[in-house]
Amino acid sequence: MDWFQHAFTWYFVIFLLGIVFFPLTQKIFSKFIDHGYSLSKTIAILITSYIVFVLGSLKIPVFNNYFTAGFVSIFFGLSLYFCKFNDKNDTKINLKLIIFEEILFILSFFLYTFIRGQQPAIHGLEKFMDFGIINSILRSKYFPPLDIWLSGYSINYYYFGHLASALLIKITNIKASIGYNLTLTTIFAISITSVFTICINLINTFKKVKLLTLVIYGFLGSLIVNLAGNLHTIYLFTSGYPNDNPIPFWKIFSSFTPEKYWYPNATRFIPFTIHEFPSYSFTVADLHGHVLSIPFVLLTIAFLFLFFTLIKKSDNLIKKAIYFIFIGFMIAILYMTNAFDGPIYLLLALAVYLTIFGSSLKFLLGSGITISSAILFSIPFTSKFNAFITGIGINCPPQFLSNIKKFGPFIFEAGNCQPTPAWMLFVLWGFFIISFVVFILIKLKEKKRNKSDDFVLLLMLISTIFILIPEFFYVKDIYPAHFRANTMFKLGYQAFIMMSIASLFVFFRLKSLKMIYIPLLTLVLIYPFFSFSSYYHPITKKAQIDGSLWMQKELPADYEIIEFFNKNIQGQPVILEAQGDSYTDFARISSYTGLPTVAGWWVHEWLWRGSADIVGKRIPDIQTIYESDNVLKTKELINKYNIEYVVVSDLERSKYKSLNKDKFERIWTKIFESFDTNGAIYKVKLGET
Repeated sequence: MDWFQHAFTWYFVIFLLGIVFFPLTQKIFSKFIDHGYSLSKTIAILITSYIVFVLGSLKIPVFNNYFTAGFVSIFFGLSLYFCKFNDKNDTKINLKLIIFEEILFILSFFLYTFIRGQQPAIHGLEKFMDFGIINSILRSKYFPPLDIWLSGYSINYYYFGHLASALLIKITNIKASIGYNLTLTTIFAISITSVFTICINLINTFKKVKLLTLVIYGFLGSLIVNLAGNLHTIYLFTSGYPNDNPIPFWKIFSSFTPEKYWYPNATRFIPFTIHEFPSYSFTVADLHGHVLSIPFVLLTIAFLFLFFTLIKKSDNLIKKAIYFIFIGFMIAILYMTNAFDGPIYLLLALAVYLTIFGSSLKFLLGSGITISSAILFSIPFTSKFNAFITGIGINCPPQFLSNIKKFGPFIFEAGNCQPTPAWMLFVLWGFFIISFVVFILIKLKEKKRNKSDDFVLLLMLISTIFILIPEFFYVKDIYPAHFRANTMFKLGYQAFIMMSIASLFVFFRLKSLKMIYIPLLTLVLIYPFFSFSSYYHPITKKAQIDGSLWMQKELPADYEIIEFFNKNIQGQPVILEAQGDSYTDFARISSYTGLPTVAGWWVHEWLWRGSADIVGKRIPDIQTIYESDNVLKTKELINKYNIEYVVVSDLERSKYKSLNKDKFERIWTKIFESFDTNGAIYKVKLGET
């Protein structure tokens, strides 16, 4: 039961952090029926990580357990002191609800840990990238961390969420390859309970209902946001289609054929695009920015709802300013965690302000304070970050605009035309479209306005805009055929979260039509039964949550090399390993150690740097070091890139057919050799010519 012991240790630390920060959370969310208890863990991780991040960016070495323990202890004392001054009008704590939320967190955390333990490998898709960033941060004293795949440079990517993960790994003192998976399970459990909090408070603000009713609807909302898919599951009743050529479902209807259903197709349905959602993310388990951002996204939505229900036009400026500043802080956090999320929730915040204040001076003032705060709080990140977008493209530009090519930030690329058929949009978003229409019909029959109704309407309107934007615009990146994929992915992901919360509220508001809604809910909620069972099949194996175990079996020499580096090498000296393309097993040593290599995944660095040349120019040099008989040239290149350790293993031999191992034996010292003698590390003497 090693997996359970590690998971319990991790959970206990998260629980303590939540308890420490609950007085502050309770003060902020005092009007919530649960006082925002489920959000206290996110606030704890957020504030602790941000303090470490800011001080580390100022070159103050605080990224250690002593500082974290001291800071948390001091903060606990301060929060207890300041939060004892409670407003008499604050909602009384519902202890039963808080206990239920903690039990829900525990069950979600351990259940997903067990499922993840069926296939814990940090291997495939984007996992090498995310794990490498975390490991680089773990070796860092200051920020930004070094780029593991381009030695001599700091990372040019949004990494705040990875830093939060690294902080939890450090303070729990758990192996990073275990901490990676426990970070995922923590995000899942936080997301389950945070959505629960948002849903029950949406309902409770609308109408006082029995506690059991709140719990049932809150739990259903958690399932929809975190585990539901889209109406693509209608293809369970078809004869299937070729992956890259979707056929309208009504043309291939047949009997129930689950064996022909391939779950990733729900996220790659529209050709040349990506339209993922949390359930898919929790299945494939990439610890990417859009996943790391989920707890912060839900905290932002919860706070915006709080603001929406509390703030009045007559409130004094100081009270409103505090809210405006905190929202700006959250926008900054979202931008630093998953860049698209910053502007997305800034737009939602501005829509909230506009609804409350109208087009007045207060709206302009609030917007200005929020935007200024977001800029200020993100300076430690933005001062070292170069955005890698080059403009805003127009999907299907008219011919006369294609001749212009560019006007200001707008790009008109001839041939970039990918309109989405309406039926495809309905397959992906039909559940939410129906919810939106039903909600409008409900509102047309009623004359009374309610804060929950208005907020849900805003979520739906903003989400609809995000769904439609990729049909007209896209953010220009390096991908030619998939030019609008990232735009649709990032906007659609957040639209899915907001629409899911809104749809739960619509389901609650339904009266006589509830049974009609059941088939729709069934279609979206059936998705994880196919995705999880396919990815983790069979879910009966002994759970193991160390993400490096796959390497012990498949690349044993590399595993031993990584273990040697992690146990014996301090700091971040430059290593040399074979360079290869993205989504391959190349760059595995740098990923698993956090030690920068001369060049790693090419396409990823191309995206981050905006140019293929920066890695492309290094590739011939790496080949020369491994294959050349020229000792002087080899030493010259070693000095050029400040390489201190050279790795020779199976991937190096397969990549560089003329690998000159004898040269290494003559001029450098072998400091490690694997048990099977297939892997070795050579210590380089820098400055030698």
